[in-house]
Amino acid sequence: MSLQQQLSTAFSTTLEKLYGAQACELLQIQKTRPEFEGHITLVVFPLLKLSRKKPEETAEEIAKALQSSYEWIASYNVVKGFLNLSLTPSLWISALQEIGNTSDYGHKKVTEEAPLVMIEYSSPNTNKPLHLGHIRNNLLGYSLSRILDANGLKVVKTNIVNDRGIHICKSMLAWIKWGNQATPESTGKKGDHLVGDFYVEFDKHYKEELKELMGKGMSKEEAENASPLMKEAREMLRKWENGDEEVLSLWRTMNQWVYDGFDETYRRLGVDFDKIYYESETYLRGKEEVLRGLDEGLFVRHEDGSVWADLTQEGLDEKILLRSDGTSVYMTQDIGTAKLRYKDYPIDRMVYVVGNEQEYHFKVLSLLLDRLGFAFGKSLVHFSYGMVELPNGRMKSREGTVVDADDLMDEMIDAAEQIAKEAGRAADFSDEERREVARRVGLGSLKYFILKVDPRKNMTFNPEESIDFNGNTASFIQYTYARIRSLLEKATQSGDTFSDKFTTVTTLSAREIELIQQLSDYPSVIEEAGRIYSPALIANYVYDLVKAYNSFYHDCPIMKESDVALRGVRLFLSRTVADTICRAMALLGIEMPEKM
Repeated sequence: MSLQQQLSTAFSTTLEKLYGAQACELLQIQKTRPEFEGHITLVVFPLLKLSRKKPEETAEEIAKALQSSYEWIASYNVVKGFLNLSLTPSLWISALQEIGNTSDYGHKKVTEEAPLVMIEYSSPNTNKPLHLGHIRNNLLGYSLSRILDANGLKVVKTNIVNDRGIHICKSMLAWIKWGNQATPESTGKKGDHLVGDFYVEFDKHYKEELKELMGKGMSKEEAENASPLMKEAREMLRKWENGDEEVLSLWRTMNQWVYDGFDETYRRLGVDFDKIYYESETYLRGKEEVLRGLDEGLFVRHEDGSVWADLTQEGLDEKILLRSDGTSVYMTQDIGTAKLRYKDYPIDRMVYVVGNEQEYHFKVLSLLLDRLGFAFGKSLVHFSYGMVELPNGRMKSREGTVVDADDLMDEMIDAAEQIAKEAGRAADFSDEERREVARRVGLGSLKYFILKVDPRKNMTFNPEESIDFNGNTASFIQYTYARIRSLLEKATQSGDTFSDKFTTVTTLSAREIELIQQLSDYPSVIEEAGRIYSPALIANYVYDLVKAYNSFYHDCPIMKESDVALRGVRLFLSRTVADTICRAMALLGIEMPEKM
């Protein structure tokens, strides 16, 4: 039984004896504030409806009842409506033993009866490589999948690839006009980078056309409509939708270049998927559903042939579902993809990891799925997150000013290696070991810096700050972890054991108790992170745990402690902290170096 469960059971049992009523939903247990004496605090105000007494009287009554029944209540004090309790060292040692001897402590097992959650993340376009914005999306989605799994839920990780539409036609047309039969093999470029270059090339020539047409007296709108390049791109899209084999053949070839490039980036970033869907395979299913809805009177057709959903009754506006030429829009594709997914899996909850600029889109999608008769419509979750920028501003794909994901990962790894070299670390490592540590530190710094921020907030990614070995960074956490592992290795070599038979230890320092209490909080942090969809809670929990350990390490001798039993407690505590750090950082997709 965990410490939280033990405390909750003791409080519930005591309150039932005193007041003859179950009070689980009224219990508010928290850490005692630093300015007061105690370890845990029971908030008494919600219990006054049971006691029908003043707050101070109720707290005193509960405290005395607890002391008479549980020997691990060392002392108490009452401050207005707050009952502050100090717990005995034996209880903290017992809690440490429970935590340290439980593999995957805080992580719930996934059972056959567990609800199934599908999480969609990444959702790239096949006209460009993944960039910094995609990195935040992928890291949030993957971390959320690990957190929900740790909460005992079945999780299916999925991706929807936007592999059709005018965007890929622009890259294809540019390749035909200016590509000179270039391939990833002939150029030595990753396929997604090569296709992205042609997307930028199209935009460059398109802007030149607009400038020339506007120079002849056209308005910007007139120039856009008259652009020969854009007309060719639209004609290519029409041919694609009509099954033109020449266009489809080039589309398959260039998309495969991109898929291969994406796979390499995903592998390096440490994310994966259980199922990948492609818009080219789902958009027709969505079109079928819209036409069914039209036949059933759920939607309306305008004079130009376009199909719309009237959502004014729900406080929104009209939403186009099919254009006048019969082609589908993103909303239509999402309807088709949702239908296919629920056919493939018995999904209990669908979570879309998509930026906050799409909040309206997902409100509409939920309403449309519900209107079409899909029970899952109302329960879909839009995990909305803020944009990520660089210190020098926003990124633009068409202009080729995005921060490429592959380049950024390379830079982070190189920076980690350079910092280690300048600091004289890893001097006795082989080249292979040094590069592997740099990879874990560089990528860990990137992931942690992004995930420690509340996902709902916009953020600025600063590479230099992210890899600082001081402060709330992965490198700071990884260095502490490696130091603990080094300590444990030295203890093993000197013959010290990490025995958890601590019956002779009767006192613990405040630092030791603080650290054990931090460890005991881990299950509730995982639970809350899963409830509100926030990897940031995990990240900042680990940082606080590491800070607490460093304070303990500074104040409490370990290898120099002469009391063998107390030295065993401190070694066991150190090992438990290291295991918890590693387990929690894995929820963020971060690998830990065993030495640095």
